[in-house]
Amino acid sequence: RSSDLLAGCTGLHATQAEPPHTYVLDARALPGKLQIKRDLVLAVSLPRARSGFDTSQMAYLQKPHELNYFVVNQWADTPVRMLEPLLVQALEQTQSFRAIVRVPSVVTANLRLDTELIRLQQDFSTKPSKVQLTLRAQLIDITGKRVLAVKLFDDAENATSDDAYGGVLAANLLLQRELNQLADFCVNESVGH
Repeated sequence: RSSDLLAGCTGLHATQAEPPHTYVLDARALPGKLQIKRDLVLAVSLPRARSGFDTSQMAYLQKPHELNYFVVNQWADTPVRMLEPLLVQALEQTQSFRAIVRVPSVVTANLRLDTELIRLQQDFSTKPSKVQLTLRAQLIDITGKRVLAVKLFDDAENATSDDAYGGVLAANLLLQRELNQLADFCVNESVGH
């Protein structure tokens, strides 16, 4: 309904009859080609988020550089907290490492993956609206105390509808693609270690 979109987008107070809608990031990484298993333990740090995106509020733009948040639509948790187990799952599906552990861990790791959520927003300045997702990944050789590789994963997906739910569907498609790319990045950059 257009009144729902107006209330959700403009920041106007929703009517009391409007219940909150809570969504999850629930992308499933696709199994890739079988990789050579390495005797390495990869530690995954809790992702960080840039200012404006470390919140359970769902961000959107109507014009450049002006971040807004939906009123009755929200994430179940901050995107980075939902992202961490999905990162671990995507890396485990490669079957390329002896183990994937979360930081902090009592297990000594050889490599560490640090990630940063730079943006996750729905852009209504285009028709149809689109979701933009940007992640920065840094793979670190813990033993050698050096950065092995840094890569920016930046992509966009058109929303199936110009509302928050259309944005959620697009975000999960985007996240699935970027998780697969990020897992391949970790496998490829860990060669020779």
